[in-house]
Parts: sequence; C-alpha cells; structure tokens
Amino acid sequence: MININYISLFSSAGVGCYGFLQENFDCIATSELIKRRLDIQKANEKVKNPAGYILGDITEKSNKEKLYQVVNGYLKENSKSEVDVVVFTAPCQGMSVANHKKNDGTIEKNSLVVEALEIIKKIQPKIFISENVRSFMNTKCVDHNKEKIISEAFNDWLSEDYLYSSKILNFKDYGANSSRTRSLVIGVRRDIERKINIEALFPQKEELKTLHQVIGHLPKLEVMGEIDKTDIFHNFKAYRKDMRSWIKDVKPGYSAFDNIDSHKRPHRVVDGKRVENVNKNGDKYTRQQWEKVAPCVHTRNDIISSQNTVHPCDDRVFSIRELMLLMNIPSDFKWAPYSSEKDLNSMSQEEKRQFLKENEINIRQSIGEAVPTIIMRKIAQNIKESFEYGNHKRQNSKELHQQLQLTLQG
Repeated sequence: MININYISLFSSAGVGCYGFLQENFDCIATSELIKRRLDIQKANEKVKNPAGYILGDITEKSNKEKLYQVVNGYLKENSKSEVDVVVFTAPCQGMSVANHKKNDGTIEKNSLVVEALEIIKKIQPKIFISENVRSFMNTKCVDHNKEKIISEAFNDWLSEDYLYSSKILNFKDYGANSSRTRSLVIGVRRDIERKINIEALFPQKEELKTLHQVIGHLPKLEVMGEIDKTDIFHNFKAYRKDMRSWIKDVKPGYSAFDNIDSHKRPHRVVDGKRVENVNKNGDKYTRQQWEKVAPCVHTRNDIISSQNTVHPCDDRVFSIRELMLLMNIPSDFKWAPYSSEKDLNSMSQEEKRQFLKENEINIRQSIGEAVPTIIMRKIAQNIKESFEYGNHKRQNSKELHQQLQLTLQG
C-alpha cells in the first residue's frame, strides 16, 4: 500500500479534499483564510500535525514560510523526498457569470491563482490539481504587477516543469449528484509524465441521477422552522412568512414570477406602493423538478430568492441534508467538533435550534463554494492507481533485468 501525501490550498471547509482523506492520503498542510471554515477541517482531523493548519492570507510571507516549514518537517519525519500532490481552488471573485458586480479589484483577487502557481513551482509536487469556475483559464489576473490571462500565468510558471491538461466538465456527468460546470486542470511533472497518463487522472463518466433519485427518500418538511426528529440537518429554513404565498402554488419548472396573480409575484413595498421585483437571472424563486438533474448549488442556497433553491414540492429551500446529498458529502463529514451526528441528534430541540442558528449559514456557504466530494475522491483513486501501476511496472522491469542478468551469467 502506497502512502500518498498532498497539500490543499484555499481549501475552505475541506469538503472536496475530504475525498482524499477517504482514500487515506496524508494531508501535509491546508491553508484557509477564514477561521470558521478551517475549524470544520479541524473537526474532521484533516491534518495530523496541528502546525499544518495554515490560517490566514497565504500571500503573506510569514504564512508561506509556515507552509514550507511544515512541508519540510513532514518530508524529513516520514523519510520522503517530495510532495505527491498539491490541490488548489483559489477564490473565484470576478470569474463567475453569476457575479454582476465585477470591477478591477477582482482582477487582483484572481492573482491568488498566481500565488498557488508560485508555491507549486517551489515545492515541485509530482501532480497538481486546480478546480475553478468555467471561465477560469480565460480570466484576467495580476502576475507580479503584470496583467495577463490565467492560462498565460499557468504557462509562464509551470510549462517548463509540468505537462498539464485543462478541461471544462459538468460534474453531473462524472458522478456528482448536481449540475456543476467547472474548469479542471491536472498537471504531471515532466520527469514522471511517461509513468503517469494525465488523461487517466480525470474522473470517468457515470450515468446521470435525477433529483428524486438523490433526495426523494427524505421526509417532507411542511412546517417552517421544522427539524426532522432523526436528522438535525434535514430542516425547514425559515424565511419571511408572507413570501410563502409567492411559491405555494408554483408548479415544478416554473417561477414565482410566472404567477398570474400579481400579488403572488415577488415584490416589495415602497412608500406604500407595491413594486414588482426584477427577475435578473431567470431562475430565482424557481421550483425544481424531480425528474431533472439537480441544479448547481450556489453559495446563497439559504434563501428562496436565490437561484434554483426551491424544493420540488415543499415550500422551502433545500435542507442542509439535501444539499449534502446534492454535493456528494458523506454523512460522516463533521460540521462541528462532535464525535458523530448521533451526538447532534440526541440534543434537545432547543439545543438543535441553537446549533443551527450558530452554524447553518457557515455550513450552507461552505457547501455552496465546495467541490463535490466524489469528484476529488475519484481523482484520488486514479492517482493511487497510477502510482501503484508505476511501481508495479518498475518492479516488473527490475525483475526482468535480474532474470536477464542471470541468463547472461548462465
């Protein structure tokens, strides 16, 4: 059994990288800017060495030095000569087509990608993986005061040392339970590219799953604020009560904006007058369809006015449990430092409400900005098989060489 290690940059709550833990990869270090996200990683015991949790801006020299020190310490302690994998999912401000408030500042934020490329250049892992929004490689960034396209930054920093492949995939075609079109870039160091086929590292296609197949077995939730008795994460997220009439009669595949009764269309009251809202995205207040593939899970999945958040038959947004299933997050993933979900479900109703009050938004946002766990797990499986196959080939080559030497001697 090969002991494979990895580093995760900009890893948020570690939802995607949990797939690497499922495949028993050693996480050397993980970096995250927001403490509440990193705390979730700690709850899942992602890193064995506490120093491997790098909290803060990775662009700062002190944080980079912490990362390098942890890496060097791990390699020395485990008699390793190099890092196997680096995964990075840099924040995508300014890249998403859903972002209507783009400005020049987002270009500088996108330069976080360059920071990751610089770290890879220095650490020289065998493999790197980058996941981001569809337009990722064609988006502008700033590379040490020079504005360029991200694909150019990849070429400038890594083409000498790495062979890499960039694909635009909808993860729903590759095992994910919801639609999620993303750019996936995988690179292999040039000195080992003959031993590892890049194309074999990408996830393989699977049959599509409908929304009903994924969450149709869960109990209905009809009372606003209701928490399922056996599952704290299957809950009816409360919203303004008068808005319920907007979606109550909406049929699957339609939006509250389609209501014939104007009073049931989304609106606000300004100076005593009713002013109808504008449907900018075309998918707000839209009730989903059981027979379709689940929609993309967005960061603001907690409000019915967001994109494709309304349940196929209940008058609510998807529950946390449903979102976890849509993003292929296993039930043993921990959102808090409790030993298991059993501990959470054994709490009183008031304790459950307090827990959700304190944690629900963080959980929902973490899910919305994550990589489906199954996608990273499948890549981890492919890496493991490639490494084992490479070792097998080397072993066979060694044995053939020994047999040849014996033959010649004979």
